[in-house]
Amino acid sequence: MLFSRANQVDDVTLVAAFALGDEQASVAFVRRFQDPVYGLALSVTREPALAEDVSQEVFVRAWRAAGSYDPQRASVLTWTLTITRNAAIDAVRARRARPATDATLERLIDVALRSDPGPDDPEQRALTTLESERALRRLRALPPEQARAVFGGCTAAEIGRQENIPLGTAKTRIRSGLRRLRDSLKEERRDGSPPR
Repeated sequence: MLFSRANQVDDVTLVAAFALGDEQASVAFVRRFQDPVYGLALSVTREPALAEDVSQEVFVRAWRAAGSYDPQRASVLTWTLTITRNAAIDAVRARRARPATDATLERLIDVALRSDPGPDDPEQRALTTLESERALRRLRALPPEQARAVFGGCTAAEIGRQENIPLGTAKTRIRSGLRRLRDSLKEERRDGSPPR
């Protein structure tokens, strides 16, 4: 089948030829659906380069699945955009930051608490060291995503971008982490002992 006039070929016929590996059908399929695929990928990933990678992956997945396409279940556009949505979500999940290790969290608090060398008084330095150790215990008690939000040195917007989460979620992590630290500190002061 000749696809030089791809605009005149219906979507179902195009997918059938695409499934058979017809080179002209493949080019026509990509040209027909590249804009909606990229648009949806960009709206999910919010990163142009990642959206381009997702778009390429979508056409590979579509080619692999084209033989099982059923026009009774969905239009070709809906089928292709479903593949796009799934691929974009997979890409975003793969990019999410992994939970910080204890070593990473220790570095975060070390930077936060030890950036100022403190007074020359040995007694004052000992108190600062003790407070740093207590703060580290409180930090370790936080869920890693809250610890990164509180001690990562980033704004809520930066946290949202780094972890691919909505701004509201980033703000909630900061608020929740600070609240847990505050409650832990109150409990420690009330009990006179460090948190367990």
